[in-house]
Amino acid sequence: MPKEESKVRVCVPVCVRHAGELRASVARAAEVADIVELRLDCLDEDQLEPALRQLAALFDETPRPFIITFRPAEQGGRRALDKRRRASFWHDFFKRLHETTPMKAHVLADIELDLFESPHGESLREVFKDEPSLICSHHDFGRTPADLETIFERMARTPARVLKVAVQAGDITDCVAVLRLLERARREGREMIAVAMGEAGFLTRVLAPSRGAFLTYGSLDAAQATAPGQLSARELCKLYRVHEINAGTLVTGVVGSPVAHSLSPHMHNAAFAALGLDAVYIPFETADASAFVRRMAHPRTRELEWRLRGLSVTAPHKTSFMRHLDCIEPKASEIGAVNTVVVEGEELHGYNTDAEAALSPLRGLVELGDARVAVIGAGGAARALLWGLRARGARTTLFARNVESAGETARAFGADASQIEGASFDGFDLVVNATPLGTRGENEKKTPATSEQLRGARIAYDLVYNPSETRFLREARSANCETVGGLSMLVAQAAEQFRLWTGRDAPVEIMRDAAEKQRLEVGG
Repeated sequence: MPKEESKVRVCVPVCVRHAGELRASVARAAEVADIVELRLDCLDEDQLEPALRQLAALFDETPRPFIITFRPAEQGGRRALDKRRRASFWHDFFKRLHETTPMKAHVLADIELDLFESPHGESLREVFKDEPSLICSHHDFGRTPADLETIFERMARTPARVLKVAVQAGDITDCVAVLRLLERARREGREMIAVAMGEAGFLTRVLAPSRGAFLTYGSLDAAQATAPGQLSARELCKLYRVHEINAGTLVTGVVGSPVAHSLSPHMHNAAFAALGLDAVYIPFETADASAFVRRMAHPRTRELEWRLRGLSVTAPHKTSFMRHLDCIEPKASEIGAVNTVVVEGEELHGYNTDAEAALSPLRGLVELGDARVAVIGAGGAARALLWGLRARGARTTLFARNVESAGETARAFGADASQIEGASFDGFDLVVNATPLGTRGENEKKTPATSEQLRGARIAYDLVYNPSETRFLREARSANCETVGGLSMLVAQAAEQFRLWTGRDAPVEIMRDAAEKQRLEVGG
């Protein structure tokens, strides 16, 4: 499919409290933005007038279009603003706009739907009826409303040239309604901004522009994000290459909960860029894998038209995902878990690239034949490990909180099962953490085993890769164990995924460098 010329615009919000901060912040935003949004509702009350007096000069010296907002707190603003105050602001702003020619040429006004539908709306409609640079917006920070189509129709009755919907995604499937609304706008010849906020709505920020959205938002940095799930403009442009994504771009991503910590987008997107491939890799945050597959992934049932090529599957879906697949490779069937899905025609095919990758970092460190190995955890990662360890003749014991449920898994791979609470790993050649405990986020301070439990073990291996220094590894070093982190395994399994999706050998060192760089940036 021929590559279309990019019409993608990245809008960077500027949200400061003092008028004196505007010039420097606008200059920073203009370096990475296609459009700069001035969040005048962020200013302290006594700073609004000094800021307004600066605008003509700011617009004159900044070679970017601007969006002006004056939002109430309930729609994402930083202070309480009643409708009378907002209407008065816009009347005053419109007067200033027409008094200053450079301003009029640069500015879009973003006015909320509720203000147009208030008693003040008629006067605003009259003021803006001939204005081409008007956005009508609706924000819902609590949910994705069931009546989005009705909201669209109400906005379409305003004088706005651009319609905007920004709603909170409770699950990734909420993105379907948002993107379908964008498709309707395209069919009806309306310009539109469509955003699903929150981690579950992440994909709309990356993919909506390629589906005709007027713009997408990116912050100057994480600290200055103005909505849930908003990523930085630098990430949008450099990591996700949003200006290069088009309707023909292959889409891949990681399905799990949580996935915000994942280094996989950094690895795979770096690999796509290095090989010049028209493809992107996105985090797909969902707790409901069944709904995701049915409504978004499976070619026979999905409600989106997109070139989805493949998925990485991570906790907690590696086992449950299997029932949604049309074909599963024998190794993955034996393991009872998949971590990779390839879209082949009208089918979903499942693979497991964890098993071999998990053991590759141990080469030269331990002879697995007849070694005593403890695997902590009973999920998909543990199953892949047990499969590989059995093939190499290791003597394995599976440690878990629930021995009864873990016993079935252990027996399937010729392993013993034991209770993790109070366990001692003295005498084990290798102890592996195959749980999510220690992963960056809410589990970061947790460990499946303490130094007291690990004392007497030879090697401790943590499959968790972010952060690099997990509590499990610190406990292991305190117990005088050799330690192995999870990054090498992550890169190895990702390289095989890349080959399955693209048919190309992965640029392994580029992927490793991208992962390492990101870990350092976030302090891992």
